[in-house]
Amino acid sequence: MTSYDSIGTGYTRLRRPDPRIAAAVHAALGAAETVVNVGAGAGSYEPGDRWVLAVEPSHVMIGQRPPGRAPAILASAESLPLADRTVDAAMATLSLHHWSDWRAGLRQMRRVARERIVILTWDPDAADFWLTREYVPWLRDWDAGRFPTIEQMRDALPGANVEPVPIPRDCEDGFLGAWWARPEAYLDPAVQRSNSLFALTPNQGRLARDLARLAADLRSGDWDARHGELRRRGELDLGYRLIAAPA
Repeated sequence: MTSYDSIGTGYTRLRRPDPRIAAAVHAALGAAETVVNVGAGAGSYEPGDRWVLAVEPSHVMIGQRPPGRAPAILASAESLPLADRTVDAAMATLSLHHWSDWRAGLRQMRRVARERIVILTWDPDAADFWLTREYVPWLRDWDAGRFPTIEQMRDALPGANVEPVPIPRDCEDGFLGAWWARPEAYLDPAVQRSNSLFALTPNQGRLARDLARLAADLRSGDWDARHGELRRRGELDLGYRLIAAPA
């Protein structure tokens, strides 16, 4: 059973594509007419103007794909059920850190794609986020271990182009960094359940205590004294990166 078979219920309530991030992902796909979406989940960021096949290992996530979304196959990134050079492009958005072997998954993406690889991921070496720095640094260290560095990604994907993806203040996709200017959201149990960093943490008691400190700082005004200007900023670079590489 994959992690999202256990934590994915209700995922789509808060995890829906942000149109600005979607535009960047779709532009990176270029002229590709056929695409496989690896670790596709409920289908966020799949382009609607070309042929797409979704590959997803979780029954729960496949069950949340909206009607009319691309067909989905129950399979893993490490063993894509496609012949060599089957599609123009292979994409993955914020899923690579859930794969059991990200290098094997990238090899599979390169095997099945004729033209390009497009991946939205997070660079553990680039981020300095108030939430993980001040409240849950132990979780940041744990999370960083799930993500390859950008240098590792460049080694695995020769010729890769890497672009920052600033996160807008009103981001519509509720991934962890989306709420950087809306700190109260991190106290919402629904937001916590929709983020694997919180949902999969091995120490829920410690997480609750740390988020209680955040709640206290918000009540007292201490958080706004330190970070209030973030509520007025339009976007912020939190380490999210869009990688496009030749297959």
